[in-house]
Order: sequence, then structure tokens, then C-alpha cells
Amino acid sequence: MKLSGYRIKANKHRATRILDIKKESPTVKTFTFKDKICARAKPGQFLMLWIPDVDEIPLSILDVDEEGNVSVAVKKVGEATRALHNKGVGDFIGLRGPFGNSFTLKVGKILVVGGGIGMAPLFFLAKKLAPKASKLTLVVGAKTREELLFMEKLKGWCKGENLLATTDDGSYGVKGLASEVSETILTKEKYDTVYACGPEQMIRKVFETAEKARISMEASLERLMRCAIGLCGSCVIGKYRVCKDGPVFNDEQLREVKDELGISKRDFDGKRIPL
Repeated sequence: MKLSGYRIKANKHRATRILDIKKESPTVKTFTFKDKICARAKPGQFLMLWIPDVDEIPLSILDVDEEGNVSVAVKKVGEATRALHNKGVGDFIGLRGPFGNSFTLKVGKILVVGGGIGMAPLFFLAKKLAPKASKLTLVVGAKTREELLFMEKLKGWCKGENLLATTDDGSYGVKGLASEVSETILTKEKYDTVYACGPEQMIRKVFETAEKARISMEASLERLMRCAIGLCGSCVIGKYRVCKDGPVFNDEQLREVKDELGISKRDFDGKRIPL
């Protein structure tokens, strides 16, 4: 596989220091740093972040601000993310990226559906959509109130009343799933585009609802990623490599992988295992 000059440059390891750390929830922190190449990222793209002496992990790019600061939101789930959560401002990390494709920025009436840490790429997307959309509705799902992410910023972008929260335990907003609330919305009102990211079972249900309503959709998928440039094949879904062909997939592509979407994934040996 031949890489372009830009992709070769993006794939080179760079070292940078953590500039800021913000606690978003009991399990999620946002890390901010400088990187000229990742500062060119678009909503939906991801980077590979290296924690020295531990591991390298894929992370969606949460935001790029006017000063070129890059942010990622990291949920503490394993050895690498625990090690990163223990880092402080001024500590070194390594980077590669940005990788993958990005969301298509559309206009009109837009519905964005996110679950858990899946709100990370959607945060960046919503920031770009807010000035252009005639109506922007956001559905944010989490297990509990404490795990709902970025609510204040999102509220400002969608004029408050168009931000709907769901929690599994009913501690805030609607008790239930983001996919259920999005289904209710799409049966009552016509939207032009749906964007989604989160647990894959959620994405599948949102996709099925969008299909019935004949609304175009794009979703960011997560798979096991090692190389980030399409070589190792660990992130395969159907005929696609999520790191290279995605992570953003349109409705036509989602239709092609429907026998796996929300049903199975690949393990470290490349075997299909149920979700």
C-alpha cells in the first residue's frame, strides 16, 4: 500500500506535552496539547496516542481550537487509559495522526445521537454544524447523570430546548436509551441528516430507524486498531477497514455491513466474537 506524503508525515511519531487536563465525569478526562499536524484535523478523524512505557491507543479528536490546541476525551477502561489518567500537566505523550475520514458537514435539519464516550467526535461535529444547520437536535445518552458529557457547551450550540438527555437509571432526562428517544423524534418530525456515534448496538438501532424514515445517516464506528493505516486488518468490518475506510461510514456502507453491525466484532486474533 502506497502512502501519500501527508499520510507519511501524519504517521510519524511526535512528542508533545500535556497542556491541560479537565475532569469531565468520574471516568472521563479531557487532555489538551499542541500538535501542528493534528490541528488540521476534521470532525470524525482520530489519532494514535502513545503513553510512554505502556501502550498506544486510538482516540477520536474531541476539538481543535482557534489557537491550534488539540483535545481528546479519554475514558478510564484499561491499563493504557489508567496510565494516561495518572499523567499530569507538563508530562510527555506521543502522537500519530490524524487518521481516517471525516463527517460530511451538511445543512438543514440535523439530528445528532451520541452514547457515552461516543460523544467525543460528535462534540467536534456539533461545533461545526451549529452555525450552519437550520435546526440542530442533540440526543446524549449515558448510564447515569454523572456520565453525561459536555452538556453545557452542547446546550449553547443547539439552543437548549433541542438538547435531550437519556440515562439508563433515570437519574437525569429521559429514562432509557438514546436510540429510543431518537426513534421517537424521527417518527414525529422530518430531518435531513442523522449522525451517530456510541455503542454499536445503539448505532444499529438508530440506523434502522433512519432507514425506515428514509433519512441519510453517517456513523463513526469503533474497532480494535493497532496500525491506524490499514495494514494490520484488526479493525475489519465486512469489506472495510475502519481505520482507513472509516471511521465514518455513510448509510450505504452501513447497509453493506449489516450482518456485523451491532452483532459482532474482531478479537486480537481476528476472530469474530459477539458484541
